[in-house]
Amino acid sequence: MPDRMPCEFQLIRYVPDPVKNEFVNIGVVLRSGEQSVLRFTRDWSRVRCLDPDADTQMLEALEIEIGQRLGAESNHNPRPILSRLQDSLSNSVQITGSKAHLADSILAGIEDLMRLYVENPRRERTQQRSGRSSILAAMRTSFEEAGVWALMRKNIAASRYTRPGDPLRIDCGYRNGTMKMFHAISLETDAAEAKLLAFSAPSLRAGIKRVEKTELLLTAIIEPIRWPDGDGEPDEESNLRYEYAVGTMQRYKIRVLTTAELPGLAETARLEIRA
Repeated sequence: MPDRMPCEFQLIRYVPDPVKNEFVNIGVVLRSGEQSVLRFTRDWSRVRCLDPDADTQMLEALEIEIGQRLGAESNHNPRPILSRLQDSLSNSVQITGSKAHLADSILAGIEDLMRLYVENPRRERTQQRSGRSSILAAMRTSFEEAGVWALMRKNIAASRYTRPGDPLRIDCGYRNGTMKMFHAISLETDAAEAKLLAFSAPSLRAGIKRVEKTELLLTAIIEPIRWPDGDGEPDEESNLRYEYAVGTMQRYKIRVLTTAELPGLAETARLEIRA
């Protein structure tokens, strides 16, 4: 068995009332040598149980801020980065001291720590990821394995390019000559989202050209069509809904790829971002 790599990790906690000192772990930073990886929860139910008024959009934005700082500065010793960040955070978000951890790999380690300290264990035991959350997790894993997730823009507000009040947020993207954006859509659980993205694409494309002075390549990531066990074929209704959603997005110049094509997409991102 190969030696496990020595790592250090710190937990990121949400503490709505510092006097009571009640907290929920919401993220992990894991480091090994020059490598570092950041992961926040995607399930805010535990935060809302502790604080029904919690600003989860602020917490999601915090993940982007920390990731950008870790990506922009040297990873030779990221602890000073986190120390400076802790000084600038409100009392409601805290970063713990470092602890040692042994991992098979940096990505396997972050998954283990998220299961141990952050994710809801009852939810993990009783409910597997499905639909859009599963696609988004696969996207993130592929971009992390390519070493570019921390360098990408996340949770991109369409309102910056369309008009105030637009609720659409694109999952992630980066600029390399053109602006490339990627959005997870489940055609099994919510095919109507494909129609919404298609409807938004022209104004988003026009806004990118106006604000960023470049073209937009928008990619929808979907699951492959589900084939029943045995020799059966997808039922006609599911097949028609799937084809309609794909065709609608393609008519609005949205590139449509399945999760099976994510490794190649992530490798292209690695070559373009690291160029």
